Amino acid sequence: MQITTKLPDVGTTIFTTMSKMAVDYNAINLGQGFPDFNTDERLLNLVTQAMHEGQNQYPLMTGIGQLREVISEKVNDLYGKKYDVAQEITITSGATEAIMAAILATVHHGDEVIVIEPCYDCYVPAIRLAGGIPIFVQMRPPKKEKLAFSVDWDEVSDRVSEKTKMIIVNSPHNPTGSILDKKDLDALEQIVSKKNIFILSDEVYEHIVFDHKKHLSLASRPLLAEKTFVISSFGKTTHTTGWKIGYCCAPKEFTTELRKVHQFVVFTVPAPFQHALAQYTQDKSTYLDLAEFYQLKRDKLLAGLNQTRFRAIPSPGTYFLLADYSQISEKNESDFSIWLAQKHGVVVIPVSAFYAKPEEENSNHQLVRFCFAKKDTTLDEAIEKLMSV
Repeated sequence: MQITTKLPDVGTTIFTTMSKMAVDYNAINLGQGFPDFNTDERLLNLVTQAMHEGQNQYPLMTGIGQLREVISEKVNDLYGKKYDVAQEITITSGATEAIMAAILATVHHGDEVIVIEPCYDCYVPAIRLAGGIPIFVQMRPPKKEKLAFSVDWDEVSDRVSEKTKMIIVNSPHNPTGSILDKKDLDALEQIVSKKNIFILSDEVYEHIVFDHKKHLSLASRPLLAEKTFVISSFGKTTHTTGWKIGYCCAPKEFTTELRKVHQFVVFTVPAPFQHALAQYTQDKSTYLDLAEFYQLKRDKLLAGLNQTRFRAIPSPGTYFLLADYSQISEKNESDFSIWLAQKHGVVVIPVSAFYAKPEEENSNHQLVRFCFAKKDTTLDEAIEKLMSV
């Protein structure tokens, strides 16, 4: 019996390929986007404590109240938006499930969703599973006069049609590390102000913004907040990507529909982690000090790359840094990444992998993504290898 795939374009991804190459070639893995160090011992102890205290059965479908209260207070303190604990905050199985639930809850067959690429790889499959049509708008790539990716809001506006149901934004941005500023939020407000368009704002790296800059959440703008699913993650904040604990803040009517999907996809997420995170996150330093911690790692990798033939692109946020390899090779990004792993023992991710058509010329800018969420010894070893490239 044959099955007709709903996702014909999804196969073995470059992420899987590069991870396998890290093992096959005993290479240093700066490709995968997760830390190679453990989380805070205090948090581990809180999980163990919760388990011993019997917090091992189904928690509320929406997430335990204490954790939702902590999130509500945090968002209000940082962004001036008070989400209702009972009706506007949902704990999800990572940000990826929240993204899937938000899209399935709102996008119907034939609806268009504007996707700004390069983009995280879960957006488009979710849109297609919902029966929607992704409309791609490419970011402006870095140039000599401006070493950063930026959103072309005029093009975003031009692509809005009567069929547009949602716009997806991501800041701090994976893979480019760019962040939205006041002018970006102004432009987005102008686009959606008088239109019935949802926004999905992926803000999982909200606490990893460098050089004393502040993350501008869409929750901080009333006009945007009333149209937006704001999604974040404890995995990035607490170095626990494998726990898969995320959350979504959204208006009551949006949350009602998101929870209908959430209930029948995962129902709820592990209780011990929720109880531990609720206690741990009451200490504001656990997220307010995160940017300083990662900036030291960013600067270490940046200084190391400056001793090589790579040309690093400034990274205002996330735990990723892009680098231009045009002085080293004319290969496309995928081929260069494979060559680098095979010949020099360092795994990176081609930025072209974050485009719908990675093989096309306008998806290749001779850029690769490094992850610096690694031990200092890992970064030092990788830099030493890269100096010989």
